[in-house]
Amino acid sequence: MATGWRRRAVGGLFEPVSLNRDIARKIDRPEDKRAYVRDLFAGVAHRYDLTNDVLSFGLHRRWKRRLLELADVRPGQTVLDLAAGTGDLGRGAIEAAGGELSVVGADLTPEMMRVGARRKGPPLEAWVATDAAALPFADASFDRVLIGYGLRNFTHLERCLAGILRCLKPGGRLVALDFGHPPHPRFGRAYRGYLEVATRAVGWALHRDAESYVYILESLRRFPGQRGICRLMEEVGYVRAGFQDLFFGTMGINFGERPGADGSR
Repeated sequence: MATGWRRRAVGGLFEPVSLNRDIARKIDRPEDKRAYVRDLFAGVAHRYDLTNDVLSFGLHRRWKRRLLELADVRPGQTVLDLAAGTGDLGRGAIEAAGGELSVVGADLTPEMMRVGARRKGPPLEAWVATDAAALPFADASFDRVLIGYGLRNFTHLERCLAGILRCLKPGGRLVALDFGHPPHPRFGRAYRGYLEVATRAVGWALHRDAESYVYILESLRRFPGQRGICRLMEEVGYVRAGFQDLFFGTMGINFGERPGADGSR
């Protein structure tokens, strides 16, 4: 197949090798990845929630409900929705606690937060533009930190997890949902094949840009997955760290707690 023919095919939809290499180059260095992620999500903010519905066939809503169950938010608590995007986890947490919850949404991309602030549902207390690697919050600020599809986008993962731990109150809990690495290689290959095709098709159909969601697959190749995140959490000091596989391990929820005030583990 000639290169020129591929280039004319729906803006690169049939260029998996060259497109992935291009994205890989853009996210090799932490500072480049941070800028790439910010610009990427600024461009898709207006249809981000719709794209999640299409790519997951609506299942991401069920998985986020499971995250909230594991978070066990309670009335009167203070919650950080980190990498909040449009704030659906934060609003879900408020509803789960019967409205008696203080939620701060934090994200790298102001455009995503502006869309989220206009969404229907209970409002978040505040929106903060910040990098997860340099959280501006005081020590022991939050009872819960929730992350939906954000860990893969962070630079310096270990630093981010340590910073979240610092911001948790003693006994506070981090719960994070993200794409995972299935434990069975054959299923993993099929899953990556689906993402290779679906991300291009959906990116082109909804954003007229095949690259906009191919980043998912490229970031997943560099992501340690639910098992690797669990090990990192233990290394930086979380207790009761674990994970739960969803949808045959293609998704995973990681969780862990800051040790209690008495040092209990």
